[in-house]
Amino acid sequence: MKLDLSAGSIDTVMVDGEPHVVFRPAVEAIGLDYSSQLRKLRDRSWANRRDIPTVAEDGKNRQMVAVDVRTFLMWLATVNENKVADGVRQTLVAYQQETTIAVNAYWTQGGAINPAASVEQVQDLRVRLDGVERAQVARERLSAMGVAKQFGLVNSSYVEAMARTELARMSGEEPDVDPLDVTITCDEFLDGRGVGDRDRGSARTRLGKTVAALYRARYGRDPQKVKRPINGVHRDVAVYTHRDLDLFDTAWAEVGRHYDVQGAIELGGAA
Repeated sequence: MKLDLSAGSIDTVMVDGEPHVVFRPAVEAIGLDYSSQLRKLRDRSWANRRDIPTVAEDGKNRQMVAVDVRTFLMWLATVNENKVADGVRQTLVAYQQETTIAVNAYWTQGGAINPAASVEQVQDLRVRLDGVERAQVARERLSAMGVAKQFGLVNSSYVEAMARTELARMSGEEPDVDPLDVTITCDEFLDGRGVGDRDRGSARTRLGKTVAALYRARYGRDPQKVKRPINGVHRDVAVYTHRDLDLFDTAWAEVGRHYDVQGAIELGGAA
């Protein structure tokens, strides 16, 4: 993981649960010869270095040296800032002053921000962090849906629609959902059907029971349930997809005749 400092950056990696600094990029960033500095490390009893596997630009596996933070700082103490080129002196100073804070902030507290970062850079970081959070939530939901599908608690069309939605959210995009996979509840079906407020609860209950019975007859299982606000209280309600909209039409042909739908529309219009 590359950590930006006020000048330059350091490449870090976790080795056996402890953060290490990749040595070569840091050495070359301040204009020193890597081979001679590596020999210096090998001659120091205080140096704790590890060889880690990495893939080079040519695609071949290479061994790269990484040192723990204490070793990196002790090595920096042997470098005279007055003997490095003017163009990289600020990088050396940043290494000496900011490495410990940056490494600890990232590897133990979850993140590090360059103290010289602009407002735009901080905003960009916030957007990326929001994306990480969305992806984490989406992964958890996908996992839960997978378990529910395994035990037959949800139907395939519902899982497919929700999975497509969550995968889109993981990438920060708007989900591209087939119109037939859009979810619908009895309350949503009743919208625009002309059922007045007085009859709404009764119509919802009758319609819900009838659609659920038709759904069980078709699929051999109960419909999926989700939390939805009903009269200001979140309750478990059955949710379907538009692939099963014909079940609603069939149920409404039976249930709707119990309600004065036209009268409800007229009353609503008069109000």
